[in-house]
Amino acid sequence: MMKRLLLVAAGLPLAAALTAVHPAAAQTSPAVSDSAMSRSTDGCERPSLMPPADARIVSVSATAKPGGTLTYPAQPGASEPPPPVTDVPAYCQVDVTLTHGSAGDRELIQVWLPATGWNGRFQALGGSGYLGGDFGPSLPNAVKAGYAVGTTDAGATPTTGFTADWALTEDGQVNTTVLKNFAERGPHELAVLGKAITKDHYGRAAHHAYWNGCSTGGRQGYMEAQRHPGDFDGILADAPAISWDRFAIGDLWPYVVMNAEDDHLAPCELNAFTTAARAACDGDDGAVDGIVGNPIACDFDPASLIGEKVLCDGEELTISARDAAVIEKIWDGPRTSDGKRLWFGLTPTADLGYLAGPAPFPVASSWVQNLLEKDPSFDVSTITYADYERLFAQSVDEYHQVIGSDDPDLSGLRRAGAKLLTWHGGDDQLVPLRGTLSYREKVAHRFGDIDDFYRVFVAPGASHCQAGTGPAPTDPLGALVRWVEKDDAPETLAATSVAADGTRVERDICLYPRTAHLSGGTVSCR
Repeated sequence: MMKRLLLVAAGLPLAAALTAVHPAAAQTSPAVSDSAMSRSTDGCERPSLMPPADARIVSVSATAKPGGTLTYPAQPGASEPPPPVTDVPAYCQVDVTLTHGSAGDRELIQVWLPATGWNGRFQALGGSGYLGGDFGPSLPNAVKAGYAVGTTDAGATPTTGFTADWALTEDGQVNTTVLKNFAERGPHELAVLGKAITKDHYGRAAHHAYWNGCSTGGRQGYMEAQRHPGDFDGILADAPAISWDRFAIGDLWPYVVMNAEDDHLAPCELNAFTTAARAACDGDDGAVDGIVGNPIACDFDPASLIGEKVLCDGEELTISARDAAVIEKIWDGPRTSDGKRLWFGLTPTADLGYLAGPAPFPVASSWVQNLLEKDPSFDVSTITYADYERLFAQSVDEYHQVIGSDDPDLSGLRRAGAKLLTWHGGDDQLVPLRGTLSYREKVAHRFGDIDDFYRVFVAPGASHCQAGTGPAPTDPLGALVRWVEKDDAPETLAATSVAADGTRVERDICLYPRTAHLSGGTVSCR
């Protein structure tokens, strides 16, 4: 069953999709090449720190690292490790362990400080899935770019990023301390201590601080914007899993639908609907190029495929009315028995294989098992529509205030002069695009013109945190830095990818709600 969940999208496994912006989240020490051992490692001293509010410092260490070439192991489910990071400058690694109250939790905050070439900025890296932070290649890549950079595990240390192994105590109760760390406290403490460590090390404060995260890291960025708006000057929060109390169980909806309707579509049948939707809406932006410019406006009717035949592993299958009805329910998203919308479905152009496979999406099933049923062995395949509606209400009731991260009041961020920038893939197969756009609409309704502090970009054809049939933004952090420090607000984001045939695909991503229109090889936003 798990093998099906790890099938590739755009050539990358699910693990890579969850951590595409921060390519490896495994908390393992990088290997350093022998040739790097002669690098200078001077100037690395244990900082003097005050603990954040409600926390106690358990330990602090500082270790000089030679840099060089750093390698990381393959992520869970990946067939190959990420590429080595070469030419990493020498750096000082500071590890701080915190605990909170009498809970006995252990939160690790790690900060890397380049020995030379510091650009005067601090960057904090967000997590993915149920991982609180990113301890992979993103750290050395940020150091190479001149940043003092940090991350946190939030005290949430699962065996993989897909399950909330940390959620329950030994007596079967929700570990509210670690949940709070994962939901909000960890990123805030990273901001507080990361900036303090940077100032202690260099003798002066970072002139600007930035958050950089996608998926869970995007949700964390929105939580920072809403509850700790003074932590960062700029927040890059991509494909944000906001409204986590709704999103986490919302991603179980396709699996519940297929079980409740007793109609489990084969992968080739799922692909047939996605392929047909893309083909039907492809030319809406003025070019037939395999990229749907405005997936939200794609109103392809799945019933149009009834009677079509698809070949699945040598067996010819016929699309039925029942199949089309299942797809329609999945695309529409979860609703109550009386038709009230609970959450959003994926766009018709998104790959259905992750959420509508023969096994449940593990991030969603783990939420139900650990946080709702409080039983890791609970069989989610038994969930009926009535059960689902009950569990959804329970999730919102118990956890919205803890991890909802969808408060449209960004007045604190605006007063602080900080900027929030988001891009979201039009073909995101894990976090529904409509969730992000719904939040943006609520903020716009509250404030009117929001472009001075909050900008959202929809990347046509891009999947979760990475390129798909269409390209992903090339340097969104650079665009955010220019916006914050030079008041150069981005109207478009440059995006690029390499197609399966090796062709380089480039296009500009438009500021939402504008969409791209192609004519004569050029893109205009309107």
